Amino acid sequence: MNSLDLETIHALRSDVALQVARHVQARALTQVAAARDLGVPQPTVSKIMNGQVAELSLELLIRIAVRAGLHLVLQTGNAPAEAGAFVAGGVNPFPAGRPSKVAEGAREALLETARRLTPEQRLDAQLQHNGLVTALHHAGRAARVSRQSKAKRRSS
Repeated sequence: MNSLDLETIHALRSDVALQVARHVQARALTQVAAARDLGVPQPTVSKIMNGQVAELSLELLIRIAVRAGLHLVLQTGNAPAEAGAFVAGGVNPFPAGRPSKVAEGAREALLETARRLTPEQRLDAQLQHNGLVTALHHAGRAARVSRQSKAKRRSS
């Protein structure tokens, strides 16, 4: 396999893992509970939650996403940077109830804007979105580690 193929597979692997991690976090599951629900060992969930997916196969990650009930769209392109995995329609992002009217209005405006974009513009927007989501994911992880460190120091 050439290096571009490997980079594309790694990008897809990372994005599928990110979507699974977001699913686990959104449901406030412990890693043990997530492992039980997803039918995988807890160390596998830990790797997914920490973005250490180099040794996990894309096939395994897709099977886990299916078990989680995620409707994924896998996208490839001419360059590895164009590859990504995105949650498609059919998944209720507000499982506890109905979103606010403000959220509904924003979602409708976003969908209308997306309909007007060319495929290239959609891809660019999705790549930017992916970058922002990844940055938020890393910032959240850093904040969580910081909170845990402070809690440990207080308890010592």
